Amino acid sequence: MLELPEVLTLVRQLNESVKNRRILKVWPPTKAHKFCWYSGEPEEYDKALAGSRIAGAEGFGTFAELIFDNDRKLCVNDGVNLRLMPAGKVPENYQLMMELDDGQALVFTVAMYGGIFAHDGSYDNLYYLASRNSISPFAQDFPAYYLRLFSESKPTLSAKAFLATEQRFPGIGNGTLQDILFEAGIHPKRKIGTLEQWERDKLLQAVIEVLNEMAKLGGRDTEKDLFGVSGGYKTKMSKNTAGTDCGQCGGTILKENYLGGSVYFCPECQPQDLADQNLVR
Repeated sequence: MLELPEVLTLVRQLNESVKNRRILKVWPPTKAHKFCWYSGEPEEYDKALAGSRIAGAEGFGTFAELIFDNDRKLCVNDGVNLRLMPAGKVPENYQLMMELDDGQALVFTVAMYGGIFAHDGSYDNLYYLASRNSISPFAQDFPAYYLRLFSESKPTLSAKAFLATEQRFPGIGNGTLQDILFEAGIHPKRKIGTLEQWERDKLLQAVIEVLNEMAKLGGRDTEKDLFGVSGGYKTKMSKNTAGTDCGQCGGTILKENYLGGSVYFCPECQPQDLADQNLVR
């Protein structure tokens, strides 16, 4: 699933690989997907985009967006896989395909759910607007934003819920938060009201540093980039490491279901014993 490091990697690769390429044809889905959403009918995308050139790409939160020279845009959210490949080697099934003037194609596929939205700049989806208007963790004013949200949140909120729900920090999801919490030494179920000031500061530092490292290395090794290559950031807490030894203490990395998804943690480095004690109110 696309989170901020993968979005930034995808956008960089799009700008390096397809900028100024002309769209020859946009092909509609070869296979209907119940949980793939479009703006209007995908059969109309060819009329809107064919003949235009790709002026560039932007990334924000969980969205990557192509910008065309005819004032049109096309954005994808976190559930869409976008690949660049030779036009003659595209898979049999896809949810959208753009044939380019250099013999390549941009292929959009969805496994679980996702959206592929062509628009003229007036797209007003709440998640899109939250991502576009969010303050990047790499922005100078992010620490003040983080601290304000922390002070406004209920002390009974878990660390996972604080980072990955309610669109507080678009681009931080159930994937990136695992290593963020590990680096901060905080259990995913730990109530934020139990955190001391130094722990709050450490969590803020982990958000910035871990996301920066993930983006610098081309995303996480649990995800793939524009060319189908796994990211260069080796996750410490993920499906790839569950059941193995913690690189920090040697304990066993555990997996549990929590808040609609899996969490991965080291019970030694991220103790839970403070989760329901001494709430700071």
